[in-house]
Amino acid sequence: MSQEHETGWGALLSGSNAVRTLALAGGVALHAINVYVATTILPSVVKDIGGIDYYAWNTTIFVATSILGSALSAKLLGVAGPRGAYLVAALIFAAGTLFCGFASSMPALLAGRAVQGFGGGFLFALSYAMIRIVFPESLWPRAMGLVSGMWGVATLVGPAIGGIFAEYGVWRAAFWSLAPIAIVFAVLAVAVLPGQNPDRNERSTVPILQLALLLGAVLAVSAGSVSPDPIYNLFGLGAAVVLIALLIGVESRARNRLLPRGSFRPTTALGALFATMALLGVTVTGSEIFVPLFLQVLYEQTPLIAGYLAAIMSAGWTIGSLWSSGAQGKGIDRAIFAAPLFSFTGMAALAVLFPLGNGHDWLMLASVCVAFAAIGLGVGIAWPHILTRIFKAAPADEQDITSASISTVTLFATAFGAALAGMVANLGGLLDPGGVAGTASASRWLFSLFALAPLICFITVRQVARTCPVKRPIAVEPEAA
Repeated sequence: MSQEHETGWGALLSGSNAVRTLALAGGVALHAINVYVATTILPSVVKDIGGIDYYAWNTTIFVATSILGSALSAKLLGVAGPRGAYLVAALIFAAGTLFCGFASSMPALLAGRAVQGFGGGFLFALSYAMIRIVFPESLWPRAMGLVSGMWGVATLVGPAIGGIFAEYGVWRAAFWSLAPIAIVFAVLAVAVLPGQNPDRNERSTVPILQLALLLGAVLAVSAGSVSPDPIYNLFGLGAAVVLIALLIGVESRARNRLLPRGSFRPTTALGALFATMALLGVTVTGSEIFVPLFLQVLYEQTPLIAGYLAAIMSAGWTIGSLWSSGAQGKGIDRAIFAAPLFSFTGMAALAVLFPLGNGHDWLMLASVCVAFAAIGLGVGIAWPHILTRIFKAAPADEQDITSASISTVTLFATAFGAALAGMVANLGGLLDPGGVAGTASASRWLFSLFALAPLICFITVRQVARTCPVKRPIAVEPEAA
């Protein structure tokens, strides 16, 4: 059997494929490591420069601009080609990272996070988009599983970088240390990626109005979350709902779309798949940003230990993704059905355990860690198969849009989840009364409400099971003609 048709890890991790895999996985790893560095050091940052009421904004702003970069990635790929696009993305990310390290106030830090997120969004989306450009279709599930698995690398490296620098009181150096890594991956990508995109016939125009509505919805929730007045919170949430409704209306009539055709119809395969992906993303990434803070305040953990314990959730995601990536037939359906079950169980457990926090009760802390692992494992088991089915269900002439849309939807779920988490935590007591009691109350409200996402996901995965995936091959190969 030729390497072009092999499906095992050996074909992906040998020869020229190994170097390409390293380059693409490195982009996601860099983006993910930065997420965990920032999450780990953020409690130390607000102690130094203030801005606790904008705590969630660090994630929201970063991810919101990542959405913009992700959505523009198809345009960049068409204009600059794989090699040039990756280089531009890495340089923007490095510039934003350096700016964050020099920030003297929360507004300055948020500006740096915006630039950093823009470059990170490019890197994130381009890594997925190039999988179908540089690998045969037979290797897509393995490649997607491995690229998604880079969040596991981030769970090891990110908390270490952030935690060590935070404990020594030099959190700025945690940002600065990422800049040279970005340059290294840029050089590697230039050496191994093709200069031209073989799918140059695909549209790469930018749906500006839809992007504005999408980002507006995220920022509306974030703006409402800053005020302790529930009226302002509800106003921000209501504005977000209106903007999302407008987005759906505009997208349904647009010739220049943000997502492939059928993505907003829940009765279609794409609609059910994107809904499932968004709900699972909200479950993990929305609630995860406050975990280091909760662990430090309620369980008296150091920044380093809190960072690693928080990363267990994403480690479970990685293990589940790699473990299930080779599933076939009915095993794929079982993996997708397992996601909401594991995630809901873990979220419900955290809603009970976190408010009872006791730094000296190691049994309780271990139970919290098991709940983290259950949430991540459930999402990871389903993730590579959801992504693969999205590619197969998408129209043949919208593969570039589909590549970018995977990152766009994932990042939107993260940004919206972070904004919503900030609103829930602030209303739940993080700002008033604050302290241990306020943090305990905030954790109870946060995990209780976010447990609703996997509950809704039980409905969407049933629709995924009922909707037959498209059978046609979609790789640009002679055999697929």
